Amino acid sequence: MNDFSNAFEFIGNHWSDLLQDSCIQTLKLFAAGFLIAAAIALPIGIWLGHIHRGGFLAINVSNVGRALPSLAVIAILLAAIGIGFWNVAIALVILAVPVILTNAYVGVDGIDRDLVESARGMGMTPWQILTRVEVPLAAPLIFAGLRTAALYVMATTPLAAFAGGEGLGNVIANQASYKLEGVIAASILISALAFLADGVFALLQRWATPRALRGRTGEEKGSALAST
Repeated sequence: MNDFSNAFEFIGNHWSDLLQDSCIQTLKLFAAGFLIAAAIALPIGIWLGHIHRGGFLAINVSNVGRALPSLAVIAILLAAIGIGFWNVAIALVILAVPVILTNAYVGVDGIDRDLVESARGMGMTPWQILTRVEVPLAAPLIFAGLRTAALYVMATTPLAAFAGGEGLGNVIANQASYKLEGVIAASILISALAFLADGVFALLQRWATPRALRGRTGEEKGSALAST
């Protein structure tokens, strides 16, 4: 308990001169990795689900992406990119793309075909069917994937310390300078940011879920699928 007390005291003493800037750098790294991954994976996953093709590709990309250790990816990228921000950002993109892609694909592909046929019979265009029927109904699974990816990315940002990046990972990896209380303090802040990211996307997931679907087991199954 004394170590944790010292850690919170460290946060109070070094917030303005060290930890605040480290948190900002960590959030920048998180934003870069997560947003790029979402921009790549969401359109591909939604489109493949809409045309009901590419399931083999989506699932295998997910499996390959999850099998790659982030630290190993960072080490490989050192030769091509060098040390710094973008090395780790690319590794975070590789970590986040599979779960976002898979959930987007499964969510859209799993929409009841009768609903799609009914929308088509009402005269909706393929684009209208996608945006007004499939994506809204797939929103619970899509946001479950985004939520899981956000948690993965935030929890992995400390690895930036091993590639010359900045952020809370530098404090965690530099026990000689910041002592044990500094390491624990930075770890607490990373955990807090991870819980914050999870909470924000939990709210977004609920907001994006149509009222008729809230509280149903399908949403719960979507969250469970995303976390496996």
